[in-house]
Amino acid sequence: MQTLRCCVIDDEPLASGLIRSYIEKTPFLEIAGEFSSPRNAIYTILNNDIDIVFLDIQIPQLNGIEFARIIPADTRIIFTTAYSDYAVEGFRVNALDYLLKPVSYEEFLAAARRALAWYEMKHQSDSSKLQTQVSPTEKAGEYIIVKSEYKLVQVRIADILYIEGLKDYVKIYVEGSEKSIMTLLSMKALEQTLPSDTFMRVHRSYIVNLSKIKVIERNRIIFGRTQIPVSESYKDTFAEFIARRTLG
Repeated sequence: MQTLRCCVIDDEPLASGLIRSYIEKTPFLEIAGEFSSPRNAIYTILNNDIDIVFLDIQIPQLNGIEFARIIPADTRIIFTTAYSDYAVEGFRVNALDYLLKPVSYEEFLAAARRALAWYEMKHQSDSSKLQTQVSPTEKAGEYIIVKSEYKLVQVRIADILYIEGLKDYVKIYVEGSEKSIMTLLSMKALEQTLPSDTFMRVHRSYIVNLSKIKVIERNRIIFGRTQIPVSESYKDTFAEFIARRTLG
């Protein structure tokens, strides 16, 4: 099992000591430093392979949200705070989890296991990049893994009906589920990841699974009660796709 190197940043000694004790009793975690401020921790984080930072938000000089934006991308954040008001901001800086104080060991362990799962999947993804070149469909694989509500969710590509782009997020709608999966990704990133022979951008705000289209009415794709418009920018490409498959 992989061991994750951790730092704790908290200006409250009791809170910091509690998280340190949790790290020390968790077999797959290793403590690499305990600091009272981000400024004291930055040298250790930049000059060592730190995997996880357990970070308080309300810290003098440089708060946790600001600090999360400047650390290396490979170092992930788990916020530990007494304030629930920062949950959305924590999501936007791509935190792995957001724990409210007082943090129980059960809550800590659940977050640590999510971190371990993320690093193991990242390692598998990095390893796959070294393999020989494969076709676009094979490269995409059968699944994608996205972060949603501080959890890693595995989504079977063949089950995706359509994707809706919002201001800061996307919603992934899958077959057999009334609830969408919301994740902090761009439409462009998904468009480049999903197999182009199966998925098509039909609107600035929509990507559809072509194999799931059953009804088209007045230039709108119908998925149950949802009507997805085909915009002028993508109209010709979509029309060509339909023409190639229309009989008579």
